[in-house]
Amino acid sequence: MTAFRSFKELIDAEEAGQATVFGWRKVPTQTTASGIWFDLSMSPGNPVPNFYAAAPLIGKALAQSTDGGLFHGAAPGGTNTKHLRRILAMTVTTTAVPLPCILCDYLLYYPFVDMSVTDLQEMVVGDALPRYSTGAGVRIMAVEVASQIGGVSFNVTYTNSDGVAGRVTPNVTCNTQTVNGTIITTAPATVGCAGPFLPLQAGDSGVRSIESCTFITGDVGLITLVLVKPLASFSIYDITAPVERDMILDGVQLPQIKDDAYLNLICYPSGTLASAQIMGTIETVWN
Repeated sequence: MTAFRSFKELIDAEEAGQATVFGWRKVPTQTTASGIWFDLSMSPGNPVPNFYAAAPLIGKALAQSTDGGLFHGAAPGGTNTKHLRRILAMTVTTTAVPLPCILCDYLLYYPFVDMSVTDLQEMVVGDALPRYSTGAGVRIMAVEVASQIGGVSFNVTYTNSDGVAGRVTPNVTCNTQTVNGTIITTAPATVGCAGPFLPLQAGDSGVRSIESCTFITGDVGLITLVLVKPLASFSIYDITAPVERDMILDGVQLPQIKDDAYLNLICYPSGTLASAQIMGTIETVWN
């Protein structure tokens, strides 16, 4: 989505000072593994880590004003809308690269889902989606927050973006990674893993809320179910140069950044990210 009808409007906005650049820097402490997606929001640095600490199973909204995230400035005011213009990223840690990343708007999470419970665990509504209220394009991400053994399967019941309740994801298998911040549904060699976002029931394209979670067999550990809206992707290919994703030249469109959005990154490391410095800038423009 873009509020700019021409390149001239975009250039005029930038020259009028309707653009900002902010820096970010994450330094994970976790020993990640090759080919398993990781949630950088749980790592130290700037912005501060997000530990998904709230009342168990109750939906909790996230916002820049209360929770931080990658800083993108204040709301533009009036009828103006803010958009992602560029994102730049780099690292000098060889075990990290190549490092695909996805910038997401983290909307809402349901914390402390118990992997040892095989009965249906009902989620409490709590907060509603603070942005993308219909759930269009919103996905479910399962983040490990207390160490598991792994190999068990689970599914999630949800309300889709059309407002239809009782929709059920396919059964998804957990990996065997025991690192907090791991996206538990990812592993290149594990049958039944699904990638960073849970697959939805056939025909669905978004999630409005989560109703329940059921583990087919029990394990130890805890996960948090997070509703996110993916905004943009990029990859750091080498330690010798940063990557810059220009959303006009490389993406054709400028993704909108909603007012007070909580932005952060997930990534797909080639090895351990422990002590890796991953840094960059995020540039926004409004009109």
